[in-house]
Amino acid sequence: MMLDRRSAILGTLASGLAGVAAAQTVPPHIVGAVPVAGLPEPDETIDLWPHGAHGAPGAPARALVETVVERSTETALTDRAVTGISRPRLVVFRPRIANGSAVLVAPGGGYARVVIDKEGYELGRWLAARGFTVFVLFYRLPGEGWAAGPDVALADAQRAMRVIRSRARDYGIYPERVAAMGFSAGGHVCGDLATRFDVPVYTAVDAADRLASRPDVAALIYAVQSMTPKLAHPGSRDLLIGRGASVALAAAHSTALNVTGKTPPCFLVHAEDDATVDVENTIEFRAACKAAKVPVETHLFTSGGHGFGLRSAMGKPAEAWPDLFLAWARTQGLG
Repeated sequence: MMLDRRSAILGTLASGLAGVAAAQTVPPHIVGAVPVAGLPEPDETIDLWPHGAHGAPGAPARALVETVVERSTETALTDRAVTGISRPRLVVFRPRIANGSAVLVAPGGGYARVVIDKEGYELGRWLAARGFTVFVLFYRLPGEGWAAGPDVALADAQRAMRVIRSRARDYGIYPERVAAMGFSAGGHVCGDLATRFDVPVYTAVDAADRLASRPDVAALIYAVQSMTPKLAHPGSRDLLIGRGASVALAAAHSTALNVTGKTPPCFLVHAEDDATVDVENTIEFRAACKAAKVPVETHLFTSGGHGFGLRSAMGKPAEAWPDLFLAWARTQGLG
């Protein structure tokens, strides 16, 4: 039975959605990528900033080279990690029949890379098969010399929400039904967006920047949250704010400390045996939501480890999380 279930889920992850037409002709969305045979690649990309790589603000003095590393040990699935992102963008997964709701997905990678398959494209295919229009975010990394420093990924996330809403009619979505979902360090991006959506971290570039950047709901999946030495994921902390960061800087980038009554309803998932990102990150964020009277649904699983996404949750208690998210999203008016 387990083998049959695994085969079925792997088939879902590997299947593309037929009939997806590109809105424009674009260069390859991953420079140098070699897709696995039989695993369709999305072909619709939206640059976040005008003029692509040349439009992203505060570029480092030394030009970045986008690099892809394939880490998968399974021939049927890719597990690519991307670094050197100078062209922040959204990769789009359109459903056959749109339900009017969108999800911005921020993959993890410890702020050292963006892990686009297991925490990006696989969720894109899975959610699109259930009617959501999905936008996977390729965000800039704070350790690569951008002028915005620890706010650079937040700038991309804010801009992404505004760009999605500016194109709502094109995608058949409602501007008031846009969720944000993030994993691990991408969960920090998502949590930052949910709590600091109205903090000006870049200069407006066009009419889209007059639109709201607040997500209507936020889903934080085994998310990095705290930047305090006691609780932080060390690698994410070092790359985001630096090993010797002050107490004040760590507090400014600890998402639970930024929760207010304006924070959108949140859906939290974590495994208690996570040895990479302490489950207390999620517990602390939940407590902050409760204190601010922000609606929050929390699922703590006995096992699942870290980085389980969809594929690595199979056969563990944590495999229930995607269906739990769908049920919760419906109660929030999405789906």
